[in-house]
Amino acid sequence: MMIGSVDGGASAERVGEGPGVTGGSVGAAAAAAARELVGRRVLGVGTDLVEVDEMRAVLARQPRFAARVFTAGERAYCDIPADSAERYAVRFAAKEAVLKALGVGITGSVLTEIEVLRAPSGSPSLRLTGRAAALAEAAGIRSWLITLTHTRTLAHAFVAGLHDD
Repeated sequence: MMIGSVDGGASAERVGEGPGVTGGSVGAAAAAAARELVGRRVLGVGTDLVEVDEMRAVLARQPRFAARVFTAGERAYCDIPADSAERYAVRFAAKEAVLKALGVGITGSVLTEIEVLRAPSGSPSLRLTGRAAALAEAAGIRSWLITLTHTRTLAHAFVAGLHDD
């Protein structure tokens, strides 16, 4: 089951870059995201902040961590040496934010059932499968609004689970 982001919403892989962020204007991005909420009900929200250095340390200490937590597609995108820890950290934050929006904790392999996708434009979206998709469906969530941002030290994700009225 594919649960995508609201296209054109505020989303960036780096602070001040990406679709919905015009000239670094956070206000413009927020306005674009707000327009996407018209006619939709927010059923759950989640946010998470990850320290990039902590993610870097975990990846170095636990070689199998990435395979246990991230999908093959996420690993292919993240395994670019220049900013690998930043990319992994922001995706981990997104997975945690989704679980918070669903009102559940981390359970087993559910993290690989939450996949952060990246459109050619740079806009992130979510694909939920298995138990994660079942939890979203049970909660009435039909689509997601997601925004990601990171610096060299911090990664942040915010998600809103939406129901189209």
